[in-house]
Amino acid sequence: MKYPLAWLVAWCTLSLPLHTVVGGDDGKLVAYDDDVRILDISHRYHPEMPEWESEGGIGQFLWQVSRIKNGSMANSSLMKLPTHTGTHVDAPGHFYDHYFYASFDVDSLDLHVLNGPALLIDVPRHSNITAQVMKSLNIPRSVNRVLFRTLNTDRRLMFKKECDLSYVGFTVDGAKWLVDNTDIKLVGIDYLSVAAYDHLVGSHLVFLKDREIIPVEALKLDDIPAGLYTVHCLPPRLSGAEGSPIRCILIE
Repeated sequence: MKYPLAWLVAWCTLSLPLHTVVGGDDGKLVAYDDDVRILDISHRYHPEMPEWESEGGIGQFLWQVSRIKNGSMANSSLMKLPTHTGTHVDAPGHFYDHYFYASFDVDSLDLHVLNGPALLIDVPRHSNITAQVMKSLNIPRSVNRVLFRTLNTDRRLMFKKECDLSYVGFTVDGAKWLVDNTDIKLVGIDYLSVAAYDHLVGSHLVFLKDREIIPVEALKLDDIPAGLYTVHCLPPRLSGAEGSPIRCILIE
C-alpha cells in the first residue's frame, strides 16, 4: 500500500520519543526521554579554550565571510583550527610517519571502536597513570573502552586559557601495561594529551604502534557518575588528517 509523503512524515515525527534539552552555562547539553539520558562529553569551542603549549588559548577560529546584513544571500563562516584542538581523536599517523603516508588517517579509524559500551572510571589523584595505577584499577579483561577521569577534571584544566603541562596522563609503563594486560581499544582522557608530558612521545608510540588503540583526548567528564555507559564518538571524515576534533556523547 502506498501512503502520501506528508502522512509518512507526520507518522515519523509522532513516533519520535518526546524529550527535553537542558543547556548548561558551559554549553553542555543533556537530553532526556522516557528511557534515555544523553550526556555531552565534548568541550565547547571558544577563543579562550586551551591550545597545546600556548598561553593565550586558541584565539579566533571563526570568521564570517558573508553577511545578510551586508547584502549577501546568506550568512557564511570560515573555520580554522589545529586538528588536535579541544575534544579530539588521534590517528596512527600522529606519531608514526609510515602510517601517515600509508593513509592511516582519521577517515580510517574503526567506528566499532569509537562507539559502544564504555566504562568511566576515576583514577587515583596522586600520580600519573603508571603501570601500578593501571593494575590497581582492576579493569575487567572484557572491557574495550575506558574513559579515565583524573586530577585534570578536578583542576578544571580545560576551562583555563593557558596550557598546563603539569596535567595527568599515561607514563610509558602505564601505556604498556594497558596494552599487555587489558582488551581496551578506546582510551579516553580529560586533557589535551593521553600521554603525560614527560612521556609524550613514548606513550603515544605504545598506544598507536599496532593501530588497534584509539586515543580520545580532552573529554569533558565533570559531574558524571563513574560507571558503565554507551559512548558515541564521531569524527568528520578528514582524508589525510592525523587528528580531528570529535563530538562525543554518553548514553546512560
